[in-house]
Amino acid sequence: MVETLEVKKILEDGKKQMSKALEATKKEFQNLRTGRASIALVEGIQVEYYNTPTPLKNVASISTPDARTIAIQPWETKIISDIEKAIQKSGLGITPLNDGKVIRMQIPSLTDERRQELSRLIKKIAEEGRVSVRNARHESLEQIRKMEKNKDIAEDISRTTQKELQRLTDSFIHQVDEALQHKEQEIHTI
Repeated sequence: MVETLEVKKILEDGKKQMSKALEATKKEFQNLRTGRASIALVEGIQVEYYNTPTPLKNVASISTPDARTIAIQPWETKIISDIEKAIQKSGLGITPLNDGKVIRMQIPSLTDERRQELSRLIKKIAEEGRVSVRNARHESLEQIRKMEKNKDIAEDISRTTQKELQRLTDSFIHQVDEALQHKEQEIHTI
């Protein structure tokens, strides 16, 4: 009974690591500027708010009124210049337009060269995600093999667990590939 609990824990830990790898890959995809306005581009920008670096999403409402515009309306108008400075320092390469109440950011169209560059970049990010998933599988496999070698679990349990780990790995890699395909489609249709 103890052996199955340990095996289940190893599987759960492996699944958690694979899930973290998938989420990290998706987050990196979100943070890429693809020519479409996305709140994710700016919500994490750190703004000086009462001498404390604070994420933009905690000091303003952020919206996308259309596909190419991000609108940022601070909850306190006195920090609008701090938000503007933070956006300029962020390295997004987008000039914020400040009307005193709302900051608007116009997302420029992508050039063909930039699309190709982004396509290469997202493929690299996806491959890093796949490698992270495989590394999680490898760590779990090592633990299972060690338990089998030490005779803590039976050979059939080891084989079954290894097959389950492979099934999980295939599933997470498929999800990374789907996210890649979605991002490529987004890049080439804008």
